Amino acid sequence: MSRDVFSPRSPQVVITILAATLLIVAVGSLGVGRYEIPFARVVQILLAPILPPETPITPTEANVVFTVRLPRILLALLSGAGLALSGATLQGVFRNPLVGPQVMGVSSGAAFGGTLAILLSFSRVGLLATSFAFGLSALILVYALNSIAARRNILALVLAGVVISGFFGALVSLVQYIADTEDKLPAMVFWLLGSFATANWEKLTLVAGPVLVGSILLLGLRWRVNLLSIGDEEARALGVRVEPLRWLILILVSAIVAAQVAVSGIIGWVGLIVPHMARMLVGSDHRAMMPASLIIGALYLLVIDDVARTATGTEIPLGILTALIGTPIFVLVLWQTQRGIRGI
Repeated sequence: MSRDVFSPRSPQVVITILAATLLIVAVGSLGVGRYEIPFARVVQILLAPILPPETPITPTEANVVFTVRLPRILLALLSGAGLALSGATLQGVFRNPLVGPQVMGVSSGAAFGGTLAILLSFSRVGLLATSFAFGLSALILVYALNSIAARRNILALVLAGVVISGFFGALVSLVQYIADTEDKLPAMVFWLLGSFATANWEKLTLVAGPVLVGSILLLGLRWRVNLLSIGDEEARALGVRVEPLRWLILILVSAIVAAQVAVSGIIGWVGLIVPHMARMLVGSDHRAMMPASLIIGALYLLVIDDVARTATGTEIPLGILTALIGTPIFVLVLWQTQRGIRGI
């Protein structure tokens, strides 16, 4: 290997450190909560099936770790990783650092599909399907509107996302207005605020397939995202079939975001700010930036969820926390980026 691989700033070193940090925080999170378990004891509980500890694991400890906290933490990891990777991919495909699943209307479209599924008493699979259908529809509408009205205009693309997001937001409000105030409406409001409080192995299974398959395929396409990020004409000149590739990426992103929204509601800002953090750490090359975004997104949402379930006596909805924490972080990241551009 070259010497550069081992330099402190090499992407490989940064990604390795991030992955190790994520593993430590994830294990530590299993012990955080009203029933606290020391870090070393959590490790013993996890290894108990293959390496029984000297002090036997109590049924309470096993229940807290394996039944209550493990599916929730895995759900937070998958959701954060999927949202951040989706944001990093969209920013590369549309060549705009202000693009994210929420800005592009995907989250609002998926939210409308979810609230509609709750109104019509669909099953979990039905909720996932409608979230995916309307999330993808929102993305198609944004893409079509931009192509018709102002092709190649990045600002128009963001504005189209805002318009479509507002349209689906209005539809969500309409569904809430006609919903039963005793039963359906509270379920919709709690779901839209975003939470992992009802996480279980069934929900984890539901979200794992789309997020894992979508993320693996997106990571496999990351060098092609690099080519799309330099422009359509340049990508075509290098042999890339731009339109089929772009549609494939949009479908994968919609599947990931819809799966996340279906199990935990709308969680904003992750797909917007995490790619900026990754870009600051490993640079703008998507071959390193996308894996770094995936890891940082998982770590970010895991820490947010730890705060949400331990900061107060009652759990704080994730959508509120990600907005409160995401706003100053985005301002800080933007300030750091501008300092870098100006060479301060």
